[in-house]
Amino acid sequence: MTTIRNVRQRAALIAALVLLPLIAHPALAQDTAPAAPDASSAVTAPENAPATSPAPAVSDPAATAAPSVAEPSPADVPAATGDGATAPAPETAAPPAAEAASPDAVPADTAEPTVSPVDADAPAGATQPGVTELAAPARSETLPHDLSPLGMFLAADWVVKAVMIGLAFASLVTWTIFVAKGIEIAFAKRRASADVRRLERAPDLVGAIGDERSARRWRSPVGLLAKSAEAERARSAGLSDDGVKERAQVALSRIESRGARSINRGTGVLATIGSTAPFVGLFGTVWGIMNSFIGISEANTTNLAVVAPGIAEALLATAIGLVAAIPAVIIYNVFARSIAGYRAILSDGSAVVLQHLSRELDQDRAGARRAARLAEAAE
Repeated sequence: MTTIRNVRQRAALIAALVLLPLIAHPALAQDTAPAAPDASSAVTAPENAPATSPAPAVSDPAATAAPSVAEPSPADVPAATGDGATAPAPETAAPPAAEAASPDAVPADTAEPTVSPVDADAPAGATQPGVTELAAPARSETLPHDLSPLGMFLAADWVVKAVMIGLAFASLVTWTIFVAKGIEIAFAKRRASADVRRLERAPDLVGAIGDERSARRWRSPVGLLAKSAEAERARSAGLSDDGVKERAQVALSRIESRGARSINRGTGVLATIGSTAPFVGLFGTVWGIMNSFIGISEANTTNLAVVAPGIAEALLATAIGLVAAIPAVIIYNVFARSIAGYRAILSDGSAVVLQHLSRELDQDRAGARRAARLAEAAE
């Protein structure tokens, strides 16, 4: 019996020695494999390790494998000899299994991405408060100015303001002259046309002028033309008819010139505004752009939000200059054509007066000849 028992114990020891490397080899492989993870996985692994417990799953095969190999009967354990190498053999298989279980927990946790507590709790579209607080002042510094015409005028330099005020006043003068002079030219043309028609219907200059009451109805220079020609004929009685006509024509041309100058008064301002307003506005633009470049050099930035307000204010001066100049030029041209038409009416009146004068001179000459013939016949 002792021999059989010794044989069993030796067989169990040999089997344990043979299976021990097989059991210890996967454990050593798992111990060496996770050595590559970086510092981040090594830091996060202890925090997340308690959440998972794969150790029982790995240690169960090792625990079951060790007893299945050793499986000494109850009768064999008390009968073990004092040999120290045989008793601890089944117990040495358990620690490698436990060591094999602990490395498995680390790769399982390191495979998950690490998320900071702030990023995990924050909403998907939310921004961090610190970033918005820092970005808000920078955004407020680059907000554009009030780019309305009034806002740009109030924010402009005093020179640009003076230019804008001067151009606005010039525009006001332009429209005032347009209203006043337009009414004046319209009434003057209508009165002159009526006087020319009346002069054409008259039989002669004396009949056209009439008495003092009828002379008051002449409300244009055409009446002065008739009076001047009749006065020149009366002063030149007995003189050459050609000299009378020449002197009368000179007097009529002077009256026409005075009438044209009177009706043309005020239009020179329109010509001045139309020719100088764009250049005055350009001066304001140049001054405003110069101030903008000075502001760029002082701010050490080329941001469009810094440059745009000054350039807009400068261009506003040019715009006001064009607003003042373009209507002035158009109105001046309209008045020039109207005044030319008025002078044409005066020329028609002067021609009618010369016709009456020439007719009367011829009638006087014919009457004198007839009287001379009658005197000769009476003798």
